[in-house]
Amino acid sequence: MIHAWSVDDVRAAEERAMAQLPDGELMQRAATGLAQVVAARLPDDTSTQPLVVALVGGGNNGGDALWALAHLADLVGEPLDLVAVLTTETPHEEGLRAARRAKVEILDATGQGSRGRRKAEPQAEPKGRAKAVEALGVADVVLDGVLGIGGRPGLPDLVTELLDAVGDDAHVIAVDVPSGTDPMGELVGGTGVFADETVTFGCAKPVHVLGTAGRCGMLTVVDIGLDLDTLPAAERLDHDDVAALWPTPGPEDDKYSRGVVGVVAGGEVYTGAPLLSVTAAVCAGAGMVRYVGPPGPTQLVRAEVPEAVHGPGRVQAWVVGPGLDAHPHSWDQLGLAQVEAARRALDSELPCLVDAGGLDLLDGPRTQAGARTLLTPHAGELARLLARLDPDASELDRAGVVAEPLRWARRAAELLRATVLLKGSTTYVVAPPASGLAVRAQADAPAWAGTAGSGDVLAGLAGTLLAAGLDPVDAGSLAALVHGVAAHDANPGGPVRALEIAQQVPATVARLLARASEVG
Repeated sequence: MIHAWSVDDVRAAEERAMAQLPDGELMQRAATGLAQVVAARLPDDTSTQPLVVALVGGGNNGGDALWALAHLADLVGEPLDLVAVLTTETPHEEGLRAARRAKVEILDATGQGSRGRRKAEPQAEPKGRAKAVEALGVADVVLDGVLGIGGRPGLPDLVTELLDAVGDDAHVIAVDVPSGTDPMGELVGGTGVFADETVTFGCAKPVHVLGTAGRCGMLTVVDIGLDLDTLPAAERLDHDDVAALWPTPGPEDDKYSRGVVGVVAGGEVYTGAPLLSVTAAVCAGAGMVRYVGPPGPTQLVRAEVPEAVHGPGRVQAWVVGPGLDAHPHSWDQLGLAQVEAARRALDSELPCLVDAGGLDLLDGPRTQAGARTLLTPHAGELARLLARLDPDASELDRAGVVAEPLRWARRAAELLRATVLLKGSTTYVVAPPASGLAVRAQADAPAWAGTAGSGDVLAGLAGTLLAAGLDPVDAGSLAALVHGVAAHDANPGGPVRALEIAQQVPATVARLLARASEVG
C-alpha cells in the first residue's frame, strides 16, 4: 500500500529533522538522491553528450534542483551539459552558487536579473529565454523545479511557455511534486506539469496517490530520514495488498460463512443491471447470491446465472439500486414492489451498498444506527444527491464534483454517515470525516472500462466483499482495484464489455493471489 502524508505533517517532520541536523543537510540528502535518479535516467548512448536542463523556481524546490545539477557534475564523471533556467528573480542563493561552481550554465528566462548574480555580470540576459527554449527542445532530461509543496494550482505564463518548448523525447522529472498541481490532490484539472517521473523526498504526498497522480508519472521516493508520527492522509492499494485483504475460504467454510449477498436491482425496464451485478457477485466468490426482483429480470438471471437463488431470505449484506427505478408510476405495481424491497433492505441493520436508483431513496443516514453503508455514485449522481439533501449544494452539478471530488465526497460521507465510493477515472473511497481514516484512491481501470454496466459489476463485486465481512473502505477500494485489473485482463488495450469484466474476475483474483505467494 502506498501511504501519503499531508503537507502540514511533512513540514512538521522536516522541521524536527532539521533541528537535529547540520544546516542544509536535509536539502543535501534530497539533492543527492535526485541527482542519483537523474544519472540513472541519462541515455546509454555515449556517442553524444547528454544535456540536463532544470527549470528553477524560488524556494527550496528550486534549491533542490540547483544542488542536484551541482552534484551531477561530480556524480557522472564524464562530459555532461548542465543548464539551469531561472524562472524567478529570487532563486535559492546557495544552490545558485553551487551550480556556478560546478560550471552549470545559468540562463535567466525572466529578463529581470536575479539575486546571486556575480557583480561583473549584467542584470539581465536578453537572450536568456531564447537560449532556454533552444536547450529545452533538445534536452535529454528536464527537471521541473519550479513549484514545491507550497505551490498552488496553475502555472505562470513564462513557465507554460518554457514547458511548451520541451522536446517529445525528453524525460521530464518533477522535483517533489509536478509544478502547477495541488500538492494535497484536492483540486483536479488546470494547467500543470505532466511528468514522466516524480522524485519526492521522505514520503509520498497526497498529490502522488489521488486524482492528480496521473500527472506524476512513475513515483520515486528518496529517503531523507523523516520521522512521520501521524496517520497518512491518503492511501492507494497495490496489487500485493490483494492477498492480505481478499476473503479466502478455509476447509471449514460453507456458503453462509463465506457470505450471502442480496441484490435488489433493476426492474422490468432495466433488466441488464441485475444480471451484471449478480454475475459479478458469483464470480467474486460469494458464498451465495440472492436476487430480489420482478419476473422479467428474474427470468434473465435464472437463465444466465443458475447459481443464484431468488426471493427474500437470509443475507449478510445488500446491494441496493443498480438499474432501479426509484420513482415508478403509480400503476406500475411491480416497480412499486421493487422499491419497497429496496427500502426494507435500507431499513435493515445489515451492511448495504447503495448505487444508482438506490441513492434516490436516501433522505438522510440509514435508520439503523451503526449500519455499515457504502455509497457508489458517479459524479453526476453525487451532484444530484447533494443538491437534493444539502441546501449549501443546491446549485452543485457534475462539473463541480469533477473539479473538487474530495470536497463533495467528504460532504456526502458526513451528511449520510456513510463511506462514499466516487466512481471515475480515479475512484475515491472516503469514510466519514469523523472516522479519521485516510482517503483511498484507485486508478487501476483502463478508459475502455468507462461503459454502461461497468458500475453494476463494481457494485456486485464490492457487495460480495461487504457480505464477507470487510469494512466499507476496504471493500470499496479492493473492489475498485480488482475491477480495474480485471478490465485490463479481459482485453488489454482494447474495448471491453461490462459482462466480460465480471467474467474475468475469478482469473484475475487467482492471478493476484498467486502473485503474492510468489513474492512471499
